[in-house]
Amino acid sequence: ASRNRLLSTVGWQGPELAGVQRTAYCLEGSVFMAGATVQWLRDGLQIIDQSADVEALARSVPDTGDVFLVPAFTGLGAPDWDASARGTLVGLTRGTTRAHIARAALEAIALQSADMFGAMSRDARLPLTELRVDGGASRNNLLMQMQADLLGVPVVRPQVTETTALGVAYLAGLATGVWCGGAEIAAQWAVDRRFEPRLAEPARRARVARWREAVERSRGWAEK
Repeated sequence: ASRNRLLSTVGWQGPELAGVQRTAYCLEGSVFMAGATVQWLRDGLQIIDQSADVEALARSVPDTGDVFLVPAFTGLGAPDWDASARGTLVGLTRGTTRAHIARAALEAIALQSADMFGAMSRDARLPLTELRVDGGASRNNLLMQMQADLLGVPVVRPQVTETTALGVAYLAGLATGVWCGGAEIAAQWAVDRRFEPRLAEPARRARVARWREAVERSRGWAEK
C-alpha cells in the first residue's frame, strides 16, 4: 500500500517471470494530461498543426521564460488528487510567445512524471537510478532530455516504443510456449537512445520547487 498517494495494482499473476512464480504488485501514478497536453496545443490553442511539430517549436527558445503550464484541465492526478484544480498558465509577460508555451507544455509532462517518481521512490525506499520510457511521447527527444534533467537520472528509450502492446504479446507467448521464461524475453530488449541528465542538482531542485508553486496556484479553482 502506498503512503504517498499512489495506486497499488497487480502487475501480473501466475506465469513464471524472471525465475519467480508469484503475484507481482506495482505502484501506479495517474497523470490525467500528459500527451493530451500536446493535443490541446494542436486542437485547442491551434499553435501547431500536428503533435510532432511541438518539438521544433519548443526548441526555438532556450527555456520557458519562467512560464509554467499546469495542465489540470480535468483536475490533478497523482500525487495531488485534486478534482477541483484547473489548468493554469502563469508567468506570462509581453515577451511570451507560443514557443514558450509549447516548451512549458513539454516541461509540464516531465514535471508531473517527476512528482510521481519522487512519490514512488519514497514508497519503495529506493532511489530511482534509471527511467525506461515507452509510448508515442517518448519519441520526442527534447521531452526525454527534459525528463532526464528534471529527474536527475538517465532516461532510456527502447528500440520498440510500443512497449504496452509488446508486453501483451510477450505474455501471450509465455502462455502458449513461444517463450520459455522472462529471461528469454528480457534478452530481446534493446536500447535506442540514452538521455543523460545535464541540469545541475541545485537548478533541478529549484525548477521542481517553482513548478510546485505553480501547481498550488491551480488547486481548488473549481470550488470558488
